Parts: sequence; C-alpha cells; structure tokens
Amino acid sequence: MSRTIQDMGPQVREQFPYQSKFANVNGWRMHYVDEGPRDGQVVLLLHGNPAWGFLWRDTMVPLLQHGYRVIVPDQIGFGLSEHPHTASAHSLDNHAANLVALIDQLDLKSIFFVCHDWGGPTGLCALLTRQELAVGVAVMSTWAWREPSSEFHRQVMPWLTMHAPIVGPHIMARQGAFPGRGMYLSVVDREKFNREAIHAYEAVLPDMGDRRLTWQWPRSIPVNPETDIASSRFEWLESGVRELAIPSTIIWGREEVVFTSEVFANKWHEIWPHAEGTHMVTGNHFLQEDSGGEIGDLLVDFANRNIRGY
Repeated sequence: MSRTIQDMGPQVREQFPYQSKFANVNGWRMHYVDEGPRDGQVVLLLHGNPAWGFLWRDTMVPLLQHGYRVIVPDQIGFGLSEHPHTASAHSLDNHAANLVALIDQLDLKSIFFVCHDWGGPTGLCALLTRQELAVGVAVMSTWAWREPSSEFHRQVMPWLTMHAPIVGPHIMARQGAFPGRGMYLSVVDREKFNREAIHAYEAVLPDMGDRRLTWQWPRSIPVNPETDIASSRFEWLESGVRELAIPSTIIWGREEVVFTSEVFANKWHEIWPHAEGTHMVTGNHFLQEDSGGEIGDLLVDFANRNIRGY
C-alpha cells in the first residue's frame, strides 16, 4: 500500500499539512497534492532530483492565500510516488510522459508551470507536448539545452564520480549521498535544514534500491558528447522552448553553485528575451529551503500581473 503524508512523522505532517492524492500514470502510481479552489488559476510546482513535493511547502502558502489552485506532483521514483527500480522508467521522456498523463487525467487548463532542477527538462517537455494549455512559466536552478556550460558539471570530482557506472550507484545507494549529505551541502541555512527538513527527504527513499534511482536521472545531463544518453532530446527541447512566447520569469539563488546564475540564468535570458528577472533570493541549489515563502510571493506577483484571468 502506498504511503501518504499522514503516514510520515509529525514534523513532516505539520509542515506539509495536505491531503495525499494518487493517479495512475502510464502504469505507475503517482502521488500529488491538489490544494486551493477547483476553479482557481492552476500553478503546477515541479521538483527535481532527489526532492519531492515537500520542497515546495513554504512556496505553496502565498499561492494558496491568494486563491490559486496549487498542484504538486511527486515524480515517479521520488517522494510518495511509486519507486520502480528499472532504469528505463527514469528517462527524460518517461518522466515527461508521466506529467502529461497527470495533466490529462486532472483535465488541467491554463497552467502556470513552475520548474526547478529536473522539473525543468521534464516540465518543459510536458509543456511543449501540451503547449496549448500553458499560460506562463517560471524557471529556477534548471536548464533546457544540450550542454550545461558549467565548470561544476564538467570538472568537479563528485559530479564526475557520480556518473561513474560502479562508484556512482554505490555512493548514491549504499551511502545515501544525495537526499542526505548532497541536499545538506546545497542549502544556505544548514542548521535549519538539519533540524526541519533532512528527515523528510531521507525517509521517502528508505532502501538502497530507492536511493539508487537518484543516480539514474543525473546521468542524462548532457556533459560529454561521447557518452550522453539524451542529447537529441535536449536539442529538441531547446528548439522548442526558444519558440515559447508565453509570460516567463526567472528566479535564482544568490549562493547557487550547481547552476550558477552567471551561466544558467543568463542563458535563460538569451533564450527568452521577454522574461522577467532574474529575481535573486537567498539560496543555493535547493533555494526553496531558504526562501520558499519569498519565492511564493514572487510567483504570486508575477501571476497576478501576467496570468490570472487568462
């Protein structure tokens, strides 16, 4: 039986006090939260690796206070969704197809896509597949092109080690490096993260098979033309997002070291000259942990001016 938010510890339930819902997407059981008025403007908050909907808990509050309908899915393999241990389940195309299936099942219209980390490529692939339903997009600490031109991805030893076929799975699965230590190192207020959040991320990936999945997704990041497994898909994705003319905004963490604003946020502005931002907030890669409420306020302001009533 699938776990729900109510099955989590009291600390998680108090911070993320929402009803668990489930949808069958392409044969997998996807967990999601759907809060706010049914006829409210839809905001779709999309997490990346190795997070789950809990990451957006503080961001949800301003959106709900202003009457938005907020939908927060857990990507398959993460959070309270089903955790298939087959590598093929964790391709970019399959994750995007799962989001499209959820959008179709919930019959969502006029969607404001909010994308972080791997929620960027997967969410934007889904957006391009259902482009007629999209009315706005926000990106933060993410990308949508073939070669992330960041020295971190090309040279930093932990990242290269993570891609190694034997050492990578060992570090991710047996050591649980990503949902624990990796996220801890990617926030600004680490004491607060240790106190309030780290358990929520470790608890949803309880065994080695689950944690090994956090190795599979990063391997699709196109950092080496000779070994990339998703280069052609990223070429298609970049071509598609360059054609988007919907309202867009860019939000970034000042302390981000994985997807640096100097490289990645600037690239987004080159792709979308019409985009608002870059709005800088306190935060490293998981900027929602340090500035979730402020991010929510920025999304509300942007949506009120550009999207609501679309």
